[in-house]
Amino acid sequence: MPDWDSEKLVAAFESGDRRALSRLLSFVADRDPKVLPILDRLFPLTGEAWRIGLTGPPGAGKSTLVNRLVEDYRKEDKSVGVVAFDPTSPFTGGALLGDRVRMEMVSRDPQVFIRSLATRGHLGGLAVGVDEACDLMDAFGKQLVLIETVGVGQSELEVADSAETTVVVLVPQSGDSIQAMKAGLMEIADIFVLNKCDREDADRAHQELISILELKQDGEEWRPPLVRTIAETGEGVAELVRIIGEHRDYLANSGRLSERKKKRYAAKTRRLAEDELQIRLWTEERTQRRQAGFGRKVSPYELAKRIIDQFYQEIRNEQT
Repeated sequence: MPDWDSEKLVAAFESGDRRALSRLLSFVADRDPKVLPILDRLFPLTGEAWRIGLTGPPGAGKSTLVNRLVEDYRKEDKSVGVVAFDPTSPFTGGALLGDRVRMEMVSRDPQVFIRSLATRGHLGGLAVGVDEACDLMDAFGKQLVLIETVGVGQSELEVADSAETTVVVLVPQSGDSIQAMKAGLMEIADIFVLNKCDREDADRAHQELISILELKQDGEEWRPPLVRTIAETGEGVAELVRIIGEHRDYLANSGRLSERKKKRYAAKTRRLAEDELQIRLWTEERTQRRQAGFGRKVSPYELAKRIIDQFYQEIRNEQT
């Protein structure tokens, strides 16, 4: 792809050029500042795609389930984007797993765009830039955007900030259902999926989850349902698609959808502002000054105050 300027890149993107979408997603993954004005320009085109987050422990079969969901949505002639996040390779900095390989059956479909982004050491399971990547898929015209997390640590909780519907995928083994509840997934799950239900302990795990879900009495009209699937064969996936549709209708009819979008808008604005402040605050000059403070035995409290005071003074000078 040629080194287009921003005007040509936006024009290509708006004309449906997949290479332009890929280039912008690379800018997002690299945290390239030149993508920010482009995202700002494309923002009016967002807001139509339904964002579905799939999270859960490693090995739960999320990638296979995503693959099956894409297949079902394509049967409905829906255009689909997939944003999948993988652990970062310590050698290359790139994604360690290849989603284009894992989802080979659907990746060649021109109405499907799959992008794997690396977490780059981020402690959560979502890479930096998840919202921006989803915005690009949305602005490109994707009707559905599926977000797949790594599923490590507390990462599962982050996907709820980026999705309209959050699907928690569990498997009938090693007490995953109980651990999921302890990790806080009960609070963020809109739908629970018990995958790999061809295993012999699936019925026991199903009853455990049902018992836990029955304890959730919060007055919400929407009670997270439990769907049994075998993603390898596609069993139960059509039911999951149906329930995702029901959840979408519930949010739209109850007014909750507007609340969720406002919350995401506010969280994104705060994150972008904090990122910009961090970049401006920790310039090379200030870092050197901080290191010099160590040598003079200046306390970190005093040094931090000096850095902030000077930063405020610079802002005042810019305003005048």
